[in-house]
Amino acid sequence: MPSPTSSFWPTSNPSVFILTILAVIVLLYFAREPAHFSIRSFCRVIRNGLRLAAFSVLRAEKRLIIRNREVLLAEGLLKVERDIEREFQRVDKVVDRDMQGYPSLHRKLSEEITRIDQDYTESTEVPPTPPVWVNAVEAVAGLSQKSGSDNMVGSILKDVHTTIVKQQKKAMEAYWKNTSERHKILGKMMPYWRRLAKVLEEVGSTVTGLRDRAKVIDQKMDEYEEIRSGSDKAAITLHSSSTTQFFIDGFWVMVAIGGIVVNFHLISLPMSEMVGGGSYIGNYPVNEIAALVFILIETFAGMALMEALRITKLFPLIGSLDDKQRRFIAIVAVCFLFTFAGIESALAYMRDLIAANNEALRQSLLMGSGETMEVARSIIPTASQMVLGFILPFALTFAIIPFESFVHSARTVFGYILELLLRAVAALIRLVANIVHYLGSVLVGLYDLVIFLPLWFEKKIKSLTSREKIPEDKKIKKTQDSGTKEAKAV
Repeated sequence: MPSPTSSFWPTSNPSVFILTILAVIVLLYFAREPAHFSIRSFCRVIRNGLRLAAFSVLRAEKRLIIRNREVLLAEGLLKVERDIEREFQRVDKVVDRDMQGYPSLHRKLSEEITRIDQDYTESTEVPPTPPVWVNAVEAVAGLSQKSGSDNMVGSILKDVHTTIVKQQKKAMEAYWKNTSERHKILGKMMPYWRRLAKVLEEVGSTVTGLRDRAKVIDQKMDEYEEIRSGSDKAAITLHSSSTTQFFIDGFWVMVAIGGIVVNFHLISLPMSEMVGGGSYIGNYPVNEIAALVFILIETFAGMALMEALRITKLFPLIGSLDDKQRRFIAIVAVCFLFTFAGIESALAYMRDLIAANNEALRQSLLMGSGETMEVARSIIPTASQMVLGFILPFALTFAIIPFESFVHSARTVFGYILELLLRAVAALIRLVANIVHYLGSVLVGLYDLVIFLPLWFEKKIKSLTSREKIPEDKKIKKTQDSGTKEAKAV
């Protein structure tokens, strides 16, 4: 029985096969124009659909760019607001601590300065000048001595002059004595001056610190205004800062994940003594699930503590509570953390005991004896495991801070990565559209390659007919040229 393939391809009769091929070629030749139109139209439809898809992807990318810019500026505003709030809190603390008693301090300083200034002014008085009549008596005494008359008057005046000089000398000695005493008093006041200078220096440093804080606040306010205006410079700066913060926070999040893994392996084995080591939930042992839940509860307690202290803002509801409620939540969270830390420390000790018992059992089985062997133990690994189990819950608590920053920075970074992906998808769709467009020309060429023989005959016939028409066209052209020449001559 002949197969369908042999009946369709009649190799026994080559003439029938050749006639069939020729008939197919002739049919394809006569269907050439509709086939070309169909191929080009099909490729054009696919190309237009792909270009429309690329346009939609580009529009989605533009909307994503606007959204990422808004998110970036909002995150920048929130960060700057936090910085400004922190700076104002620091200024408030400085004012409450150092500047609260400044008015009374200033009044005391003014009084002391005034008193010291008065004492110093009095201590530097100029010595009193001798009376004017002393000079007159001295002049009269000199004249009487020169003239030689009235020796009695001259001697009296001379005695008067000597007496006055002695009195003046005694007055000056008393004055210098009082002055030295005043200087000694001022010398005793030197410690008070130094204390006064120290207080003034502290006040000056406080005022300088406030001035520096004011400069920082001014810079933050300028940055805040620039972000609010939505300038390109602010967007570029925030994007660079967010990318850098993303990698830094990602590193610390990986460190925290490593701590969680260590904590999990530290308490998973002793958990089997509490919840049973032979029970399973699905394909997972119950002790491992219990250890994971235990760690998650620790992390939640640490997160509640950070929210109550307003260090993080993952749960704004906790931060919006009043101080009394937040203080209560913080105390409860700290109690939970200490409880979990103690439990983990005990589980770490239990783990060391279980590991030692398992090792003793394994060695006794290897030795073939039914007695349990004692295994040498060291206190250092046990103490290290207990300390590690006590510290890890608090370390995971502080890991919430980089986790929050990682979440906020990941929004902008992943948005930027999504922008690049959309741009790449749009470029790929356009490339496929161009490939489909030129694929239509390739398919048309392949179609013409199948019917190349009729096309060759068609080309030959057209070339012969065009050669026959060329002389007639030349004759007509010569006739027209001669007619134009005659018209010009007339």
